[in-house]
Amino acid sequence: MSYRTLAQAVRDLQRTGQLVVLDDEIDPDQEMAAVHRRIFAASGPAVLYRRVRGTSFPAVSNLFGTVERARFLLRHAYRSVEALIAARATPELLATRPLQVLRAARAALHALPVPALARGVRVATTNISNLPMIRAWPRDGGAYVFLPQVCTTPPGPASLLRANIGMYRVQMTGEAFHPDEEMGLHYQIHRGIGVHHTAYALRGEPMSVSIFVGGPPAHTLAAIMPLPEGLPEAAFAGALAGRNFRYVREGSHLISTDADFCILGEVEPGRVKPEGPFGDHLGYYSLAHDFPLLNIKKIYHRKDAIWPFTIVGRPPQEDTVFGHLIHELTAPMAPRVLPGVQGLHAVDAAGVHPLLLAVGSERYAPFSERRPMELNTIACSILGFGQASLAKYLFLAAGEDQPPDMHDIIDFVQHILRRIDFKRDIHFHTGTTIDTLDYSGTGLNEGSKMVLVAAGAERRVLADTWTTELRLPSYLYAAGILLLEGPPFQDYSTAAARCPEYAGLVYETYRASSAKIALVILVDDISFCKQNINNLLWVAFTRSNPSHDVYGGRAEHRFKHWECDEPLLIDARSKPHHAPPLEEDPEITRRMDRWFGPGRPLHPFAA
Repeated sequence: MSYRTLAQAVRDLQRTGQLVVLDDEIDPDQEMAAVHRRIFAASGPAVLYRRVRGTSFPAVSNLFGTVERARFLLRHAYRSVEALIAARATPELLATRPLQVLRAARAALHALPVPALARGVRVATTNISNLPMIRAWPRDGGAYVFLPQVCTTPPGPASLLRANIGMYRVQMTGEAFHPDEEMGLHYQIHRGIGVHHTAYALRGEPMSVSIFVGGPPAHTLAAIMPLPEGLPEAAFAGALAGRNFRYVREGSHLISTDADFCILGEVEPGRVKPEGPFGDHLGYYSLAHDFPLLNIKKIYHRKDAIWPFTIVGRPPQEDTVFGHLIHELTAPMAPRVLPGVQGLHAVDAAGVHPLLLAVGSERYAPFSERRPMELNTIACSILGFGQASLAKYLFLAAGEDQPPDMHDIIDFVQHILRRIDFKRDIHFHTGTTIDTLDYSGTGLNEGSKMVLVAAGAERRVLADTWTTELRLPSYLYAAGILLLEGPPFQDYSTAAARCPEYAGLVYETYRASSAKIALVILVDDISFCKQNINNLLWVAFTRSNPSHDVYGGRAEHRFKHWECDEPLLIDARSKPHHAPPLEEDPEITRRMDRWFGPGRPLHPFAA
């Protein structure tokens, strides 16, 4: 039977040995976050915190901590939704798959939201200060709602079929906010809520906002699904839960009656306050910036309400599992929505948006030498599609060349490095928008993108040995990929003089050789990058802005097009304008013995 409430899902996890209960009081200021991070790293169970300091509400985390547990929580309708998406992607196959038709029909039956008869979440009211005040990192500006489902509608009658339900940052406390009256609402410029906010602002009207917390686990996943415009999240939530989304209207607000909590508020035109800092999923702090102010009108909660949360930080974290499920469900749609695209992989270890790998078709001009032609068109489509538009580095290979699996990241990049023409197949988008959370660019939401495309025969052999002594420490990470440890970054004028020199030294070293170094990554600490691939990817792609930090051997511009000889060099050193990386408070780390020490409830999951 489908879950009607979060409490049902929690009891189901406990019954099946997938949840551990903490009965001792725990501090929501960083301590709960530290427990969560350590449990997730150990692939441990969900955790129910019965006694959270400062609140009477219990909390739960790590619900989606493993792919297996996530599938278990969504098992009632997951295959039906897969069938529904597959039916939309390839409707011509339905005639030969009657079981798929039945599953798809079942999901469709639960997609229509229905008015609620039971009171559900509207049983009682509370205040902000009575909620679990969870703060994740030492420099965070306050407590946050970590799994909010933020519901807004465009001007006009409030309807869930016109609503956007997204997961946006909600700051509950901070120096700028009046206690129990205000919250900060952070969203990225390309999100659906932004379209609604702009429409209300142009009319000079306040925007009603409903924030649902909890409810059936499927509702949480639905809030982060990259759904096509016009497909309401409430419909997807009902299909994925195997139970129609229940709601009521209260004035201009929509309320999910199956939620555990519902926060009702308004955003008035022009009213902003500083939101942040916040330890984010790139592994750095998002700094404080002005964002819309949410005036709180009322907070409802269920009788058996549980406060769910997750913690974000340098990947992998629990949102990595969300990404896995999203890719699994939406993969059949990619070729239909993006013709010619055979696959996409947003690399989690690099912070998701900074690095995107893709495979596409190269079917143009079969009578001439194979080179990127259709791929260039596909690249434009990818960079204009939903959250893929946030990609900072796009590596795109031709499917006809049988590239390696995109999850074998180094192999995939080497496949492109062997084939790419550095004088023709590198393209920049400068002075454009990037992820709001990425501080490698020139300002908030401002930066650049780089596209590397490859099709056809191999152009170079990648060097698999490195014995040359340069002025800088060096290490051959993989064939054709060299790490250099540079001096601390000073300024861009110094970098613009030194980095081409470093690339030139490598170029001259292999100029007469048949094997080449194709990519050089300039870093602060080689030993850190050598430890594992996640460290290297995180450093290389979160600490560089293509237009400012990419150089090449004998680089020049020709008719506005940038070109170079190998090697390509990415300056991935920390820059003064970068946000600080996330580090746990040592005192909080020390306190973990209280939970993970011998004889303690979480000792089996001590990392």
